[in-house]
Amino acid sequence: MKMFCFGRSTIIYRMKSQIFKIIIIGAIILELTNNSGAQDIDYARKIIDSLCSNEMAGRGYVADGHRKAASFIENEFRKIGVKPISNSYNQHFNISVNTFPESIHLSINDSSLQEGKDFIVDPASPAIKGQYEAITILPEHFKDETSLKQFLSKVKNKFIVFNTNIFAESSQEEIIKTFLLSLDKSKYRQAGIIIFTATKLTWHIANQVNDFPIIYLDEQVNTIVFDKIQLEIKNKFCKNIETQNVVGFIEGTELPDSFFVFTAHYDHLGMMGNAIFRGANDNASGIAMLLNLAKYFKENPLKYSIIFIAFGAEEVGLKGSLYYADNPLHALAKTKFLINIDLAGTGDEGIQVVNGTIFRNEFDKMKYLNDSLQLLPQVKIREESCNSDHCPFYIKKVPCFFIYTLGGIKAYHDIYDIPETLPLTEFEDYFLLLAKFVESF
Repeated sequence: MKMFCFGRSTIIYRMKSQIFKIIIIGAIILELTNNSGAQDIDYARKIIDSLCSNEMAGRGYVADGHRKAASFIENEFRKIGVKPISNSYNQHFNISVNTFPESIHLSINDSSLQEGKDFIVDPASPAIKGQYEAITILPEHFKDETSLKQFLSKVKNKFIVFNTNIFAESSQEEIIKTFLLSLDKSKYRQAGIIIFTATKLTWHIANQVNDFPIIYLDEQVNTIVFDKIQLEIKNKFCKNIETQNVVGFIEGTELPDSFFVFTAHYDHLGMMGNAIFRGANDNASGIAMLLNLAKYFKENPLKYSIIFIAFGAEEVGLKGSLYYADNPLHALAKTKFLINIDLAGTGDEGIQVVNGTIFRNEFDKMKYLNDSLQLLPQVKIREESCNSDHCPFYIKKVPCFFIYTLGGIKAYHDIYDIPETLPLTEFEDYFLLLAKFVESF
């Protein structure tokens, strides 16, 4: 064991340093206590319920859901007192998306199935109607080239059925699945593909239309080989439709041309026939956090300005944030820091901070605040990842985090991501951590 000797002056210095830290933490705790009503969980619930309502139609591109959601957020900005940066809160841009605005019908062996629950349609699927034979592809069809050619010679105007249970023992499962999805319809002229899957049915948005439909079936629907299906799918490809980001700011008291930025996307998947993908956690919860922070900083303005951006078209490939980063309404170089909020509705296991390893000083500050104030179960560090709206800014050298909550419900990109089961477990502590982190700059 090593022995160390410290002089009296060193000991006094360290004691003063510890006392100083205690005073600072005490001051923050006192301020947290004084502002304990700053975060409004009831307001958050109201925002989430509104954004997930039938009227919003999943905040996608059916029934103008995206425009209704943007208008709702703009009205909230006005009520809070958040000002537009330019003449309008809205920054418009164009996208193309494939949609399914009408009911989707699918029957297997005369048994009707429910969209969203029993099956989903690949988002790039075209329209189709009729009764079709189904032919199941088996491991034996891949034993050699001759067997495969014989099978493919029989698929004309039929649905090819791929059952993952049948291939469960095969290391070729994903390779075969990829092969099926890449089939050239002009060559084999199959009507479409059905894939039984043990994976949770999760949907997405496509900005193109494929040559044939692909249907993903929950494996529990029917694992018995079947020979006919009846279906009707009507798609509507929306080319170059106008959508928008919603942008507002609170002006700084001393340094109005220096900015802290909060972002969260408001769009979600919309509707697939009668199935509504409401997106309570993804990302009505993030907008609820954004608006709560706007309320707080309107009442407690900082010396620098704070910008709040609700992005559109995140689910279409980060189109809103890409557009803003290329056409910014503020000087990106004057951004002190940006925090992108997505999936803010749980927190049972804390939060994950993407880019934490890149901006280590800021991560250490956030973790120190959290541990000192005993807020979230953990602040977990993660490397860079271009998986959300922070990415276009990170590419342009803007210091930023992308933060999402951990644990709790597993609903994601499905019909079960609804307000009724969204716990908001650590919403209040998460809010306090973000507020104090920004105030520490």
